[in-house]
Amino acid sequence: MSKQNIKARAPTQLTGIYKADSIRDVAESLNITNLSDNVASALASDVEYRIHQVVEEAAKFMRHARRTTMTTADIDNALRVLNIEPLYGHTPHNPPTFRRALPFPNLQSAGSVYFVEDEEIDFDRVIREEKLTLPKGVSWTAHWLAVEGVQPLIPENPPAIPRDPDQDLKPGSPARPGTIFPPTPPSDGPHQAAKKAAQQQQQLVKQVLSRELQLYYTRLTSALLPTSGTADPAKRTAALASLRHDAGLQALLPYIVRWVGEGVVAALRGGVQTEADARVLEVFLDVIGALLDNPTLFVEPYLHQLLPPLLSVLLHSALPPAQSTHLRTAAAQTLAHLLTTYATTYPSLPPRVMKTLLLALLAQGRSAGTREGAVRGLVGVGREAVRKGLLEGGGARVVGAECAEGREGTWSIVDAVMDALRVLSPPSAQPMPLNPANEEDARAVAQLRDQLGDFFAQRLMDDAAWARGVLSGGES
Repeated sequence: MSKQNIKARAPTQLTGIYKADSIRDVAESLNITNLSDNVASALASDVEYRIHQVVEEAAKFMRHARRTTMTTADIDNALRVLNIEPLYGHTPHNPPTFRRALPFPNLQSAGSVYFVEDEEIDFDRVIREEKLTLPKGVSWTAHWLAVEGVQPLIPENPPAIPRDPDQDLKPGSPARPGTIFPPTPPSDGPHQAAKKAAQQQQQLVKQVLSRELQLYYTRLTSALLPTSGTADPAKRTAALASLRHDAGLQALLPYIVRWVGEGVVAALRGGVQTEADARVLEVFLDVIGALLDNPTLFVEPYLHQLLPPLLSVLLHSALPPAQSTHLRTAAAQTLAHLLTTYATTYPSLPPRVMKTLLLALLAQGRSAGTREGAVRGLVGVGREAVRKGLLEGGGARVVGAECAEGREGTWSIVDAVMDALRVLSPPSAQPMPLNPANEEDARAVAQLRDQLGDFFAQRLMDDAAWARGVLSGGES
């Protein structure tokens, strides 16, 4: 076969949709000028194959999306599936517009050239237009919407509902609806300006009591302490049960606390003479206990207002002898309930209360009733307070010396001290007396006389186990 026949039978190069001229254009843009025809044709065929592959994958996404129109998002997803970097800048919302460029006279063989037309900007128009200020970025901040049911007067909160300042309240209402506490009348004196400033600061936080809460307050106080007539025990029990269990009383809490504080002060200042007067104090103690029992009330901000009436009843020196022990025991139990509930939140509260009770127990010139209340209060604080007050502080010696002198009203405090000693260590079921002839028992007797004094040491010597338990401070 001749050389001419071989050349004649060589297969002609078939060109597809993607032309080899496009490959040459891309190569020239990359400064590759010596690209042969065979390489350009091979690359064009491969590019066409890759385009078919991408279109087929994009068609799968289109069919799965139940669409008949292929979008640029389908192309991007197909490129990601084929592990090819997706295209950027082509979105279905703003598709680019290609325009055909006019052919140059000396480039007739180059074919059609398309380009993306840029938007023309008129600088004069841009300068004349009003400049828009960029808005501030998205941010957040925190503020108090309400504190104890009271809305603070800050710009973030809506304004309070306007009320008629001349509106008269019904008798028995706690205060004007716009304020937590009724305003104090101005007083003359050098500190009038300071009092006025403090008064204005107190009225910064305001709230509006609804008519229902005002009616509830009136009926509650009249059921607990009726102004006229005999109290109904059933109504009083129902009122205390309402305070103990009802929700939604947070807005009324400052009024009730103030009512209790003022009532205790008025009752003690007027003198507790009869059983009815003692019953009034018992009602106030029951109200404090009910407020502490209510799980829906936030009582912590009012602890400093609840402690003074409790300690006043506990340490008052002129309670009737018939009701003295009962009132002081009830006040001590309520104090113990308060400390048990809030000692974890406020660790410094029990030591401060114990310091007040120790001062009332050990200070000179205190009455027997005050010392009795201090001892019962130490029992309410805890065993450690009893040990520090009676053993380490010498409270038992002070009380024993007064009892030995035969002062009036000292036997009730003797019972209180004996109850406190039982808190340190319970008496034994079968007591055995201490034997002074025994060396160990003699040391225990001497220690009893040193820490408790002769008066209470004599009462513990008949029970050796109890005496040793008290001396050890209840530590087993």
